[in-house]
Amino acid sequence: MTLRAAGLAVAGLCLAAPASAEVYRCESDSGVPVYQGTPNGRNCRQIDLAPLTTIPAPKLPAARPAAGAGQAGSAARPSPNGFPKVDASTQRERDSERRRILEDELRKEETRLAELKAVYKNGEPDRLGDERNYQKYLDRVQRLKDDIGRSEGNIASIRRELGAIRD
Repeated sequence: MTLRAAGLAVAGLCLAAPASAEVYRCESDSGVPVYQGTPNGRNCRQIDLAPLTTIPAPKLPAARPAAGAGQAGSAARPSPNGFPKVDASTQRERDSERRRILEDELRKEETRLAELKAVYKNGEPDRLGDERNYQKYLDRVQRLKDDIGRSEGNIASIRRELGAIRD
């Protein structure tokens, strides 16, 4: 029985046609190039394509849960031996510089938000002289509304970053 199954498998493999990916470049009735798998159309010619090279992704080692896994900032693996270390005072300086930069950005974004809200006037900004077309006015109102939402999102992101800095 197994000899018969093996014979059928070999026969099936011999009958299987090799897969081929043929691509043809043809022209449509309006002269636009059309790429297709069959030579149906005007001025069709086969395009020679180089075979695709596929490389399987490397297998990653199984992850080991670290102590305190699942908490923000916890590393699953320790740093490699040759990885440069930063002393505590240098890291404190970097953190304070980062905090200063983020606070400056926060002030700028809050100022921008206040300016946008002043122009927006709760959804009824003043009409400008070049906005004779009402749709132009509506488009500007929508842009202001989008800018206010974006600015509020930026402020929230900066505050999250500030909260993540170690003291």
